[in-house]
Amino acid sequence: MTAILRVVASDPACEKMASNESCSPISCKNCGIHSLCREIDGSEIDLNLPETLVKSHRMVERGELLYKTNEAVRTIYAIRTGSVKTYVLTSNGRMQITGFHIPGELLGLGAIAADYFTTEAMALETTMVCEVSIKALETYSKKNPSIRQKMLKILSQEIRDNQELMLLLGKKSADERLASFLLSISQRFQRRRYSPTEFNLSMSRSDIGNYLGITEETVCRVFTRFQSEGLLAAERRQVQLLDLERLVNIACG
Repeated sequence: MTAILRVVASDPACEKMASNESCSPISCKNCGIHSLCREIDGSEIDLNLPETLVKSHRMVERGELLYKTNEAVRTIYAIRTGSVKTYVLTSNGRMQITGFHIPGELLGLGAIAADYFTTEAMALETTMVCEVSIKALETYSKKNPSIRQKMLKILSQEIRDNQELMLLLGKKSADERLASFLLSISQRFQRRRYSPTEFNLSMSRSDIGNYLGITEETVCRVFTRFQSEGLLAAERRQVQLLDLERLVNIACG
C-alpha cells in the first residue's frame, strides 16, 4: 500500500510483515471488528491485554487454509494484514470463488448459523488474522446488548456486498464487471483508510475471472484495454486507478 498504517499493539510478527509494502498491518480503529472490541475493552484498545475480545493472532502463509468446509465454527477472524480468498468446491472438484477479503474485514460470520464453515478460506499472501471466540462474543453480547446491534450492522454490510455481487454476475458485460470489481476494491480499501486509487491486487487474473464469471483471457484483454485507454496503470499486481469517473461510467453501463 502507499501508506503504512499505525500498528496499535506491538507485535514482532506484524513488525516483520510491515517491512513488506504489500502487507501493511491495519490499525485497530480501521478494522471491521473495532466497534465490538471498543464496546468490550473501552476506547483505548490494546491487543496485548488479556481481557481483550481478541484472544490470539494467527499467521498463515500464502496458499495455506485458514479454515475448511464443514469445519466446526468456534472462531471468527479479522484480517489484520494480508488478504484471503473464500471459495466453494463443486461435486466434481471445481472451484467457485465467493469473495476476496482485505485487511480490516471479517471472515466466518456467515457460518455462525450453520455451526460449520460453508466455504474454504485460503491466504493469497502472508496473512495475519485476529481470532475471536464465538463463545466470547455470546458471553459479551449477553452482558452488553449493544454488541448485538453492532453485529447486525456488520452482517448487514456483508449481505449488501453479496447483493452487489449477484447484480454484477447477472446483468453486466465483461467491461462492466471488471470496472465494478475495481471500484468495489477501491471503496473497500478507502473504508479501511488505505489509498483508494493505488493498491495491490493479490489475487491472480485467473481468480478474478473465476469470481466475475469470465475467462482469464477476457480479464487480461480488458485490463490491457483499460490501460491503453488511460483508465489505469498496472505493473504485475500493483494497480493505480487513473480515471475513476470513466470507470464509474463503464460500471454503470
